[in-house]
Amino acid sequence: MPRPRSAAPSATPSSSPSAASERGDTRLGPVRHSPDAEAAFAPAAVAVDGGFWDARREVNGRVSIPQGPGLLESAGNLRNLRLAAGTDKGEFQGAYPFVDSDVYKWLEAAAWQLARTPDGDLADDVARIVSLVAGAQQDDGYLNTWFQLLKGGERYLDLRWGHELYCAGHLIQAAVAHHRATGSSELLDVAVKFADHIDSVFGLPGSGKPLDGVDGHPEVETALVELYRETGEHRYLDLAGYFVDRFGHGLLGGEVYCQDRVPLREATNVEGHAVRQLYLLAAATDLAVETGDGGLRTAAERLWEAMTTTKTHITGGLGAHHDEEDFGDPYELPNERAYCETCAAIASVQWSWRMALLTGEARYSDLVERTLYNGFLAGVSLDGERWLYVNPLQVRDGHTDAGGDQSARRTRWFRCACCPPNVMRLLAGLEHYLASGDDGGLQIHQYVTGRYTGLLDGTGIVVSAETDYPWQGTIGLTVEESPADRPWTLSLRIPQWCGDYRVRVGDSVYDETDAPVTDGWLRLERTWAPGDRIVLDLGIEPRLTAADPRVDAVRGCVAIERGPLVYCLEGVDHPGGGLDDMVLDTTRPLAVKHRPDLLGGVVTVLAAGRRRNIADAGWWPYRTADAGAGDDGQPADEPLELTAIPYYAWANRQDGSMRVWLPTS
Repeated sequence: MPRPRSAAPSATPSSSPSAASERGDTRLGPVRHSPDAEAAFAPAAVAVDGGFWDARREVNGRVSIPQGPGLLESAGNLRNLRLAAGTDKGEFQGAYPFVDSDVYKWLEAAAWQLARTPDGDLADDVARIVSLVAGAQQDDGYLNTWFQLLKGGERYLDLRWGHELYCAGHLIQAAVAHHRATGSSELLDVAVKFADHIDSVFGLPGSGKPLDGVDGHPEVETALVELYRETGEHRYLDLAGYFVDRFGHGLLGGEVYCQDRVPLREATNVEGHAVRQLYLLAAATDLAVETGDGGLRTAAERLWEAMTTTKTHITGGLGAHHDEEDFGDPYELPNERAYCETCAAIASVQWSWRMALLTGEARYSDLVERTLYNGFLAGVSLDGERWLYVNPLQVRDGHTDAGGDQSARRTRWFRCACCPPNVMRLLAGLEHYLASGDDGGLQIHQYVTGRYTGLLDGTGIVVSAETDYPWQGTIGLTVEESPADRPWTLSLRIPQWCGDYRVRVGDSVYDETDAPVTDGWLRLERTWAPGDRIVLDLGIEPRLTAADPRVDAVRGCVAIERGPLVYCLEGVDHPGGGLDDMVLDTTRPLAVKHRPDLLGGVVTVLAAGRRRNIADAGWWPYRTADAGAGDDGQPADEPLELTAIPYYAWANRQDGSMRVWLPTS
C-alpha cells in the first residue's frame, strides 16, 4: 500500500490561510493525518472556483453563515454564554442541554468560510463569539452552560442525555478549524483546557480517574483525534480510543439507541440513533488510521457494508424511524415516514470520506457523492434561509404537517437547531472532501470546476478542471504543474452509477474496454507535462432504478436518476394534483430538458405516465384482489407527461405533495 503524504501535527498553521486557500491547502481541512498515519490516501487540496458547488457555497457564505449570530442570539444560545460568564443576568434559554453545540458548529463553519473568503464583518462576529466562549469557561476547563446555569454546577451525572462531551467535541472541532484558518490560538486554548479536564476525569477502572463512562451522543472521540493531529499531544488520541472502546459495555444501560448494546468491534450492523452511530464510526476510522488498529478497520468495513446494502435510502439518507431518530431493520426503508435526518447525511459524508482515505476504495466516495447531491443538499433551501430537519421520500396528497423539528416543510430555524449550522460547516469546508494524494500521484474523488493540488516528492502537482457536472458528464482536465522527470498516476473515480465512459488523453481516446476500471478508479500513469489535456466523458443519460425486492415499501416502483442526482415529482408541476395516483410508463423513453428558469437552473427529466382514475370504493378502501383495474365501470386512466426535478430542489416553491418512488402498475 503506498504511503500517503501527511502533514505533521503542528500548532502553527499556514502563515497566510486565505492565500493558501486560493490555491488549496490541506492544512486548512477538518481531517489532517499525522506522519504516523496508516492510510492509503491523505487529503489533497482543492480550490473550487465555479460550477454547481461553487454556487451553493456562495449562498452559504453570503446568506446562511452571516445569519447565524442573529439566530443564535434570538434563540438564547449566545445569551447563555454571557450568563455563564457573569456578564449578563437572567435565566437559561433553550430546551436542551446541548444548545452550546449550535454555537460551536457555527464557529467551525465561519472559520472555514474565513479561510476562503476573508470578510471583516464575519471576522468580527467570530472574534466576539470566541471571546464569549472563552469567558464562559470555568477555571478547571469545564464548559456547558446548561449544567453551569441550571444544574448548580453538577457535572457528568447524566451522561446519557447531558451531552457534555458531545458539546466538547464540537467545541474542539471549531477550535481546530479556527486555529488552522486564522492562526489564532484563542479558541484552541479553550479546547485544550477542556480536553485536559476531560482527560483528568475519565478513564478505565484502576486508572486513578474518577469516572468510567461515555457520552450518550458520540462526537468528542473524533474531535480528540483531530486535536491530537493539531497539537501532537498523544493523550488525546489515547482518550479517544478509550471512549470508542467503552461503548457496548453497559455504561449507558446497554441501550441500542446509544450504541451501548454491543462493543463496536463485535457489531454486525449499524443500529440505534443514526447520527450517534455514524459519529462513533467516524472516530473508529480515525483511530484505525492513526494507530493501525486492524480490528477497528475490519469493524468499520463490515458495518459500512451492512449499512449501504440494507439500510441506506436511494438519496443516501439514513434513519428509518422518527421515533428515536434511528436505523430500522435491514431493508426497512419507508417513504413518507423516512426520517433521513440532515445531520445523518452529514455524518455519513464525514465517515465515508474517512473510509475512502483509509482504504483507497472508490466505493466510499460513491456514497459521498450520492449523499452530497441528494440526502444532504435537500436539507437547505436554494435561498439559504430555510431548512429541513427530516428528508422524506414522499409527501402524500393532503398531507397535514404537524410542524416543529420533524416537519416536512422548510423551516427558518428549529428548537433543536442541530442541522442548520451542521449544513453550514460542511458546505464551508466542502473542498476538503474532494481529492486525495499518495506517493504515486493524485486521486480525484468528486468533480468540480477548480484546481486540484498535490505533492510528489516535494514537487507540486496541479490539475485544473472545468465541468458543468452534474448537468453534463464531461470533465475537462489540464495539467498545470508536474515534475518533469518522473511519471505519476492521475486517478479518476468512475461513479458506480456510470454504465459507460470515455477518456481522451491528448489525441488518444479510450473507453471502458481500453481503459479498465479497478476498485472504482481509472488510473492514468505517465510522465505528465504542463498543458497536457485529459477529457473524461461519463454517460449521464437518465435511468430507472428499482430497489431490492426485500424493500417492501417500494415494491413495484422505480425511481428516476440522472448522473448522481435522484429525481422526484412535485405536485406543483402537475396541475390537478393526485401524485398518489400517478403511474409511470416504463415502456416509453425518458427525455431531458434544461430549464434555466426553474429552481436556479436545473435539468428536468420528462416521462410518460398516467393518473389512475379509481372508482370510489365506498365506505371501505379495499376490494377483492381479482376485481382490479379494467373492470366494467372503472374510469379510464388519464395519460399525462410527468416532470421530474432533482430531489435536492423540492419544497422550494410551495408546500405540497412529492414522491421519489413511482408505481409502474
